Amino acid sequence: MKIFITGTAGFIGFHLARRLLEEGHEVVGYDGMTSYYDLDLKRTRHALLTRSNRFLAVEAMLEDMDKLRAAAAVSQPELIVHLAAQAGVRYSLENPRAYVDSNLVGTFNVMEIVREFRPKHFMLASTSSVYGANPIMPYSESDKADWPVTLYAATKKATEAMSHSYAHLWQIPTTCFRFFTVYGPWGRPDMALFKFVEAIEQGKPIDVYGHGEMKRDFTFIDDLVEGIVRLSACIPGAPPTSDSPEAPDTLSPVAPWRVVNIAGGSPVGLMDFIRIIETCLGRKAELNLMPMQAGDMTATFADHRLLEALTGYRPSTPPSVGVQAFVEWYRNRH
Repeated sequence: MKIFITGTAGFIGFHLARRLLEEGHEVVGYDGMTSYYDLDLKRTRHALLTRSNRFLAVEAMLEDMDKLRAAAAVSQPELIVHLAAQAGVRYSLENPRAYVDSNLVGTFNVMEIVREFRPKHFMLASTSSVYGANPIMPYSESDKADWPVTLYAATKKATEAMSHSYAHLWQIPTTCFRFFTVYGPWGRPDMALFKFVEAIEQGKPIDVYGHGEMKRDFTFIDDLVEGIVRLSACIPGAPPTSDSPEAPDTLSPVAPWRVVNIAGGSPVGLMDFIRIIETCLGRKAELNLMPMQAGDMTATFADHRLLEALTGYRPSTPPSVGVQAFVEWYRNRH
């Protein structure tokens, strides 16, 4: 299959592209190589992917419509997976315009490409952050997500709505997948696991926000990729695979469109997560307990039933295994 992926120098895009290349697919990867975090890490990811003669790397911004169209023309994709975005909840407080440029304008450009090249399936990444101030847990895809608490979350909710309108207007089969606190080898340096491991290894204290009382539905990167790959074959438009009221589908009444959580539905307390890190490192952490930061969610907790009904799969890698894999990668790299 010919596949076009945006964000292949990023954490999730790199792992997805590598998995698809291993399965024999042809992948064109598109990435803007922004300086939000370590460019060397991004370039190393792309360099590993280019070892395959079935991978082509294109470095350009989503906002550059001509280069985006040219890359898609080379790919002639049957599947488009849009992962590129300005990430980071806290950074949206510092540089909100980056989120508008990348997540709104950039996603609009990608959807225009989808309309022009008509892949069999369009998939785009959303986030658990869209659930915002919704107090009902576990978060179900059919719950209201009308109270985002950061601009990052608001832009992601907007891209979901934009994709639904395109799916309706142009009959484009579309799946939005919401992921929950993804972690693992090759992860981003701005993520908590990376920061904690780096600080503990260097004998420095770690900042623990919310006084450590937060909970997260941590999702190991290999589990997320498995969910994306399986969902790629579940093209919206056909009847749901399960008629069970326990797993209601999110197919739109007017468009071949759905949204799916990808997570195991097993939230872990932040302090428990830190203890797992300490065990894997063989070192104790010095804790600097801090108040909640603006825009942080107290907890994330996914309803995984729709993913399981559609694909027969549920993320299940325990944090002890996932954190150990990250620690081994981190120590090898550094």
